[in-house]
Amino acid sequence: MEQQTAVIKAVCISEKKGEQKHPVEEIQLRPHLGIVGDAHAGDWHRQVSLLSQESVDRLQEKISIRLFPGAFAENILCEGITLYALPVGTRLKIGSALCEVTQIGKECHADCAIRRQAGDCVMPREGIFAVVLEEGVARPGDLVSVIS
Repeated sequence: MEQQTAVIKAVCISEKKGEQKHPVEEIQLRPHLGIVGDAHAGDWHRQVSLLSQESVDRLQEKISIRLFPGAFAENILCEGITLYALPVGTRLKIGSALCEVTQIGKECHADCAIRRQAGDCVMPREGIFAVVLEEGVARPGDLVSVIS
């Protein structure tokens, strides 16, 4: 059976949509908003984006540019769960927040910064999105746990 807990490697935000995100010390997750201070915050179905370090590592082996946390505009980079295998509706404890998976993958917009640089982007295939159900905080080293 697959491990159902991951370790957060980085938490990231961006001030503008369409930009790569940058790591921060912590993120505050709020219902009906998502991540405080992130350009994608709002009352919609893609409040929080998650990507696995394993997905990034597979692409890193194929390209020469160095990939860094936030390069794929993910809010949370974690290691230990095959995120894209989780069904929509899965509830996750992310740090002290409770979230629910709403979407697996997404259409990558044509001017995606990482696709321009690397020629590929794993977010459309392996990134997942969630909404915040219960407020909390997440930091590197915290856990992402599948709870249902």
